Amino acid sequence: MAVALPRDLQQDASLAKRRHAELCRQKRIFNARNRIIGGDTEAWDVQVHDQKIKEATEKARHETFAAEMRQNDKIMCILENRKKRDRKNLCRAISDFQRSFQKPETRREFDLSDPLALKNDIPARQSDHDVRNTISGMQKFMGEDLNFHERKKFQEEQNREWSLQQQREWKNAQAERKHAEAFYTETRLQFDETAKHLQKLESATRKAVCASVKEFNKSQAIESAERKKQEKAQELEDNLAEITNLLRGDLLSENPQQAASSFGPHRVVPDRWKGMTQEQLEQIRLVQKQQVQEKLRLQEEERQRDLDWDRQRIQGARATLLFERQQRRQQRDLRGALDGSNLSLAKEQRLQKKYMNEVYTNQPTGDYFTQFNTGSR
Repeated sequence: MAVALPRDLQQDASLAKRRHAELCRQKRIFNARNRIIGGDTEAWDVQVHDQKIKEATEKARHETFAAEMRQNDKIMCILENRKKRDRKNLCRAISDFQRSFQKPETRREFDLSDPLALKNDIPARQSDHDVRNTISGMQKFMGEDLNFHERKKFQEEQNREWSLQQQREWKNAQAERKHAEAFYTETRLQFDETAKHLQKLESATRKAVCASVKEFNKSQAIESAERKKQEKAQELEDNLAEITNLLRGDLLSENPQQAASSFGPHRVVPDRWKGMTQEQLEQIRLVQKQQVQEKLRLQEEERQRDLDWDRQRIQGARATLLFERQQRRQQRDLRGALDGSNLSLAKEQRLQKKYMNEVYTNQPTGDYFTQFNTGSR
């Protein structure tokens, strides 16, 4: 019977630990419902526990506040009812006191609001000379005296006298108006005669003035026609002279010498310059052709430079692509070699696991250790 060495026990313990870790890993990986890879479950449990404690504390605090609010509401209702009852009792006591000790007859201003004051008082006016009828009392007005009938009869007589006097005054006014109208008519006729005479004099004077003005205008028209004729002849002569000068001048003949400047042969007078000569135009066209050729040359050089840059960029991209393909090929080879080694290790582990399970099922623990030690030796 072989003895189990500490190294064998340690190896067995490491195998059991590795087996348990593998089972836990499979449970985490192949169970989609309880997969917790990448998360800290212990921290989550602590957070959930803290959240539940916080919610319970908050709920207890709200319940305490609610109980205190209900208690305060009850106290406020009791105080409000007591206040209403005290106010009602106070109003009743005040009303009883006023009804018993503050009667209207005992007030100092009762005579101002006494309902029987007019019934018990004497009349406001007993005669026209009552000493109580002052101005502020307003008990006696004009036309309300006791001698109304005598006063009315006297007033009627006075109105009749006034009417007779107005009739006499109206008749006198009518007579004066008629006399004034007659005088106005006579004066008006005299004014019309004077105006007619003045109008005749004005008409004769106007005719004489018109005749003199007509003669003056006729003489002025004759002088104006003669002056216009002379001005037209002079203008025609001036126009002919101007046309002759222009035809013979340098402007219309386009003499190129008139544009020559006194500051040098390379400068011209702008208001006399008639354009460039054929030699100057040919020189300008030659310079333009040279500029066009130079521009075409520069464009060709720039195009060649762009083609060189494009060729270099394509070569660099091709080299980079080849390098990346080589790296991917090397990585694929390394991955294949790693997968082969992993597959061989997995096969060895399955065989070892199968062997260990057969040993566990067929032999006791002591025999297993003995056989294992023998096989290892």
